[in-house]
Amino acid sequence: MAPSLVTGLARAPDLARRRVERALDETGLLCVTFLEGLRRTWDLRQWWGEFIEQCWFLARVTSLPVMLIAIPLGATISLQVGDIARQLGAQSGTGALLVAAMIQQVAPLASALLVSGVGGSAITSDMGARNIRDELAALEVMGINPVHRLVTPRLWAASTVSALLCSVVILAGVLGGYYFNVVQQGVSPGAFFDGATTLLQFSDLVVTLFKAWVFGFIAAAVACHMGMNCDYGPVGVGRAVNRAVVVTSIVVFAANYVITMIYQVLYPPRF
Repeated sequence: MAPSLVTGLARAPDLARRRVERALDETGLLCVTFLEGLRRTWDLRQWWGEFIEQCWFLARVTSLPVMLIAIPLGATISLQVGDIARQLGAQSGTGALLVAAMIQQVAPLASALLVSGVGGSAITSDMGARNIRDELAALEVMGINPVHRLVTPRLWAASTVSALLCSVVILAGVLGGYYFNVVQQGVSPGAFFDGATTLLQFSDLVVTLFKAWVFGFIAAAVACHMGMNCDYGPVGVGRAVNRAVVVTSIVVFAANYVITMIYQVLYPPRF
């Protein structure tokens, strides 16, 4: 066996250990950024103006993309479910399956991923630019905590807009599914909307909005952390944006699994 290969195999455990330690350090710093951003939430006068500005920015850049994604997404689900339901002779249940899928799973994930991909990338690049221009250090020199001044309003703005976008995703997805299921496949409108309420409970909508709210916090916390700790230079900012989107997607899917599992144990689905 070649000496270089032997050396590489010998160093593999050390490299794996270092990567695990680095990942744990990053997770700890991310949690610290999130908790520190929430610590001064009560001081509304310090971040209310920035909160309104960030809400308007996030809503402006995500509203159109979320509708362009939700309409074909609902149509695709409707076409697939409608085709299977027609073969089974249960076309009237297409509306129930479509609305249940949109509300329980699709809407919060779509809104969170759009907030992360569109708004979160902008937040990461903004915080990264402030970092490489030493604006964050300048705030600390002036006795201003940059987390309280910059991260706190972005956390609440992203969570608020994500919850609002969740409703838009549901509406747009149901409209897309209604068109293709009722107009294209010939299901009666009464059967479509009557079946839409058979599988749902009011708690489903509450948990969906809660998911979107939590996912917005996750997206903003990851974006701010990656931007505030990026490497100097444009390349460092670009890598931070890429890492923020990837990490947010992983954490959001993991959180969605945990919340869904707990909810289904507490409130079993209706059949």
